[in-house]
Amino acid sequence: MKKPKPPRMKTAAPKTTLPSADIISKSAEANDSAVTSGTKASEAKKPFNPLQFFTEVRQEANRVTWPTRKETWISTVMVLIMVLLASIFFFIVDSVLGLLINSFLRLLA
Repeated sequence: MKKPKPPRMKTAAPKTTLPSADIISKSAEANDSAVTSGTKASEAKKPFNPLQFFTEVRQEANRVTWPTRKETWISTVMVLIMVLLASIFFFIVDSVLGLLINSFLRLLA
């Protein structure tokens, strides 16, 4: 009597879809024609309105999720600690390299 074979698991290879050359060439042609013929958006461009601009800036600023005071304090302390550690590291590296170069130059003299 033969042993039954265990069922084979089918593994699907990940499908990666890249844009075809047709799509790329069509979008390039569209960009070229827009650049050469001038776009409609630039022809019908509205004049700059500072009041509307600042109104939109205020609306956008209201949508931002601002950090709390505690988050700002923690981030500031973390940055200061990292700056301190980096400055100590570079001071040590600079001192060691300076000593090595000075001792090498004394040997040559």
